[in-house]
Amino acid sequence: MFKALHTFYMKMTLSFTLKHSILHLWPRMKISGFTMCRNAAKLYYPIKQSIMSALPLVDEYIVALGNGDEDDCTAQLISEINSPKIKIIRTVWDLEKFPNGMVHAQQTDLAKQHCTGDWLIYLQADEVLHELDFEAIKTACSSYLEDDRVEGFLLNYHHFWGDYEHVVKGHSWYDREVRIIRNKPDIHSWQSAQSFRVIQDFNGIDFRQKVNTRKLNVMAIHAHIYHYGWVRPPKLMTQKMQALDKIHSHQRHRFKGDFDYGDLSRLAVFKGMHPKVMQEWMQGFDWKNDLNYGEKKIVRSYQFKHERLRYRILSWIEIHLFGGEKMGAFKNYTLLD
Repeated sequence: MFKALHTFYMKMTLSFTLKHSILHLWPRMKISGFTMCRNAAKLYYPIKQSIMSALPLVDEYIVALGNGDEDDCTAQLISEINSPKIKIIRTVWDLEKFPNGMVHAQQTDLAKQHCTGDWLIYLQADEVLHELDFEAIKTACSSYLEDDRVEGFLLNYHHFWGDYEHVVKGHSWYDREVRIIRNKPDIHSWQSAQSFRVIQDFNGIDFRQKVNTRKLNVMAIHAHIYHYGWVRPPKLMTQKMQALDKIHSHQRHRFKGDFDYGDLSRLAVFKGMHPKVMQEWMQGFDWKNDLNYGEKKIVRSYQFKHERLRYRILSWIEIHLFGGEKMGAFKNYTLLD
């Protein structure tokens, strides 16, 4: 009896020891999500949906919430998510100290500084993750956790335009961007927060500097960012563009009246499925009658890049002859093999 109990005890002790050792050997990983915004609700950004799309992947989500207008309810929308993972950092946007769009990068850096994860997922207020991509993201973060060569991950993009059925593709639009980075203090948001760079001994002011910076070494993963920044009612789209003009220090008023999306029939049709978190938001689409699906003549005096003949020709060549590879396009990353 005693011998049998002793044998059982030794087996249990050995089993516990092995499990305990394995747990210590297996890398423990923490992922943070972060974003920045101001007047997001007022300007029709799907900020609530953006945050919710990342919550299943992250251990915490940091929001740098700027000092918005009195009639903006962004803070209330975020609080409605009711998640203990969310932490709001109240901030002030200083457009004089950070002109030419750099306030976006500065605010992004403020949110990043509060992140405690090994990997950081960055989403802008109009960017949403798809639940079908969760596994690819988790696998990449886990697989390369101990590989210091990898400083970030490159995600693909769907740029929606005017409605939820058309996307812009081509030479004038970035089709991939860095949206997951390693949590290193010398990785900073860059320019107007489109991407990131390694900036050593950074002064915290010049987010557009190129000297003494380098591109991140990244891996591409098969996951998408669903970008809804160009999908909102025409009047609100004009308000958003006016706000961006102010942030980017444009002196003249380039947009007035209802925004003209142009001829959507010339754009590619999106044949995939939108993220589940966007389903309720998309039910608010009530401006279809204000859009042009080829039956109206464009009357505005300016053209967006994807409408100009030069870029349309370049885009056709890239898509049909080079498999979508951009010719001479700027890439703010170094792609690892």
